[in-house]
Amino acid sequence: MSHGGKNVSPTKRVGILGGGTAGSTIAIRLAALGLETYLFEKKKSLIDGPPMCHLHAGGNLYREIPDEDCVALLKQCIDILRLYPHTIDVRPTVFAVPTRDEGFPEDLLPRLDTLTDAYQELIEQDANNKVLGEPEDYYQLYSHEQLLELSKREQVAVPSTVDEWVIPVAKYLDLNKVKFPLIVVQEYGWNIFRLAASAQLALEEYDHAHVFTDTTVQKVVPVDCENCTNADHHVTKWRIDYQQAHNQAQKQENASQTESIEVDYLINACGFRTGVIDDMVGVEVTRMVEFKSSYVTHWGDAGGQIPEIIVYGQRGTPEGMAQLTPYPGGYFQIHGMSKAITLFDDGLVASNTDSAQPKLPQQYVHYIEDGWDKSPLQARSQQAIEYVAEFVPTFNSARTIGNALYGGQQIPGEDDTLRVADVSLYSNIRYARAENVKASSTLIAADQIVNELTELGLVDNDTPMNRGRYAHEWSYLTHNDGVSVDKVARVLAEQRGFPIAMADVNHSVREAVLDDLSPAGA
Repeated sequence: MSHGGKNVSPTKRVGILGGGTAGSTIAIRLAALGLETYLFEKKKSLIDGPPMCHLHAGGNLYREIPDEDCVALLKQCIDILRLYPHTIDVRPTVFAVPTRDEGFPEDLLPRLDTLTDAYQELIEQDANNKVLGEPEDYYQLYSHEQLLELSKREQVAVPSTVDEWVIPVAKYLDLNKVKFPLIVVQEYGWNIFRLAASAQLALEEYDHAHVFTDTTVQKVVPVDCENCTNADHHVTKWRIDYQQAHNQAQKQENASQTESIEVDYLINACGFRTGVIDDMVGVEVTRMVEFKSSYVTHWGDAGGQIPEIIVYGQRGTPEGMAQLTPYPGGYFQIHGMSKAITLFDDGLVASNTDSAQPKLPQQYVHYIEDGWDKSPLQARSQQAIEYVAEFVPTFNSARTIGNALYGGQQIPGEDDTLRVADVSLYSNIRYARAENVKASSTLIAADQIVNELTELGLVDNDTPMNRGRYAHEWSYLTHNDGVSVDKVARVLAEQRGFPIAMADVNHSVREAVLDDLSPAGA
């Protein structure tokens, strides 16, 4: 058919397997370009995966990763924040080096200066990148004397200056157990319930986005495969066979009702189950999967809002990092990077020559699919409270609430300290695998897939819709604000068995930043 003198081919179809952060973000990016986008997710809602708590705007939790990875994380976080602005809790993070640790706070200062310069540079490129406050406030140091002084001040229920945020830290942190200075960085909170809500609202915007939740993909098969026995074969279409779990009665009647869709390109974003699809597609790959958990507790004695508190430690040892992440309503999420709390003795598994899918012990698969067993959950939650109370003694009054954020995290390759990863492309078979160790890299992964689709002639690159991505003109943001995200996020938190307060933020980006981000000349 002709359209203004130009031949327009029928709209191309892309299938995305897995509706976690990667799959959902890639779906938004592709649907915005006008591709027919089919997103399949096993769970009842999108983005219901491993724990997240933190926008890694600089990667300061990880002393062991190189500075260039930290700069990459900073850029990715600013980028993703502009796609999902209503998912962020604006509050600083306090980093403390314990006295028992071999490191010193000063060791981190060159990296923090590098990050400050990188942030300044990003703002010079685009004023709307100024989402983490002023560059000169990106990090601040607090000496022992300053903290003793602040500990005498009255705590402020809703802090508005960095000093006010640090008052409760000065009061509650055991200052005899940490080295000085303390480092306070504009590393914000990232809320998984609000992220799920934002992705759902964004995908509802596009007629081209077809979202299948509560759906199992049974297999994927090449439709038109040349030289299928040959390693160098070519595939231009894939068939996805899937089954939707409607209500139980219908399920009994149509136990074997499988539906199919053919797509021009296949994207594997199955998270820790990525290898299952790799095996079906026939690509060999080395990877690891790690089962991790963080615990939800309630602490009524915080006296108001407090920043996130990180006490460094060596991962996997009994003195691993302790992380106390605040939510509204007195709820706190805890990570303790030891094998008694967040990590598990047999929780890290690798793929082998027979399969690209590492095999997690059945116990953890059971937790992921059916929920935690009560008594180990209770025991680990209590250990988490005690772990934090070593440094924040009054936290021993916190109570467990019988839930956790947990799941399997995939790690491409053989390096379990890897924190930056994106996408693998197999052009000859029109297949991509998105493997995001950190959720912040998903938009970059989506861009790489768009470049690949352009080279394959499946999408036209220089369109206003594609340019709109770099200006962060996402259509759902024009008429959805923090309040619409609140509503959906609260429903999701309740459905997943979490306190509804955890779906909210104490300080949203909207009030803090977005008001100042009016386009030039407006």
